[in-house]
Amino acid sequence: MTLNAHARKRARLPIQVLDAPDGHDVIIEGRLDVHTVPDIRDAIHAVIATGEGELRLHLRDAEIGDATGLGIILHLHRRATRAQRRLLLIDPSERTTRLLRGCRLDRILASRSGSTRAVSPTVAPLTA
Repeated sequence: MTLNAHARKRARLPIQVLDAPDGHDVIIEGRLDVHTVPDIRDAIHAVIATGEGELRLHLRDAEIGDATGLGIILHLHRRATRAQRRLLLIDPSERTTRLLRGCRLDRILASRSGSTRAVSPTVAPLTA
């Protein structure tokens, strides 16, 4: 018997990064939680550091599983802003939209539904 017979394997989250002339499209599928956030963070940090323009997170097939999943989206927004890039959430699910609205993060996180070229979102600046 091995010592780690009951250890849980770390889940892999499919992430696809596509280059575009005006930025990057990052397609995330699966559950965003404590087990998958390190993969997301590492992949998107590299994209933010090496590119310019908009950073579009496609979340149609992603699900926020816990507070860590929500926290990584907020962290990536902050990191992109520091790098003078704009983070957009593309096609978030109804559940994700309700969660962002409930936490009032919809005021600082821009989201868009449909294709990436369809509509330019209106984002009001956050004032304290």
